[in-house]
Amino acid sequence: MIKTSTLALIPAWNEAARLGPVVEATKQYLPVLVVDDGSEDNTASVAERAGAMVVSHARNQGKGVALMTGFDWALAHGYDAVLTLDADGQHDPADISKFLRAYQSGGWDLIIGKRDFDKMPFPRGYTNPFGSWLLSIALRQRIPDNQSGFRLHDRRLLEALDLTTSGFELEVEVIIQAICRDMRIGWVEIRTIYDVDKTSYFHPLKDSARFLGMVWHAWRQRCAAEAS
Repeated sequence: MIKTSTLALIPAWNEAARLGPVVEATKQYLPVLVVDDGSEDNTASVAERAGAMVVSHARNQGKGVALMTGFDWALAHGYDAVLTLDADGQHDPADISKFLRAYQSGGWDLIIGKRDFDKMPFPRGYTNPFGSWLLSIALRQRIPDNQSGFRLHDRRLLEALDLTTSGFELEVEVIIQAICRDMRIGWVEIRTIYDVDKTSYFHPLKDSARFLGMVWHAWRQRCAAEAS
């Protein structure tokens, strides 16, 4: 039987226009918590009307902080696992069943959705695989998709994390800490959905610099772990 104590966590910032259908589709599989990260629109009320539980930040603090808020909430409320997906419709809730089946098979501390880079628009179709290649070298383990936010986290992993970042790079930090703690990472194929008209919150220079900093950190951590 699929675990029933898995929570779907959706961090959201100014996503009132897209969030409702995502919540409605997701709650067909799991209970849903939306962390409203200081939105200036009616993201929180849209989430509640769609059937989600909502925790709101008074001001915008970044996706990483929103995820940590959701992780803490899930642990405090006794959930065994947390599945994360984005609020903007770029993750298909129909793929949730793939994560749950993989989790049911047992043994995975982190399951990550793997996208098809060939279906991504420029420049992401080039930068994402390059970033995954760099991180794979640093960690000495193949990481097919380091930026995918569609993931399932086991409670054991969440309790062990000691996260220090607050933005998009937190998802990379989760991978680094999972590997350095000898936890098992599984992968499932997911749909690759991109809205070319959607405003991106990714800042190429700033976020790329942060990512490279995380790769350097990963390399140092891995070397330290192997030397001990």
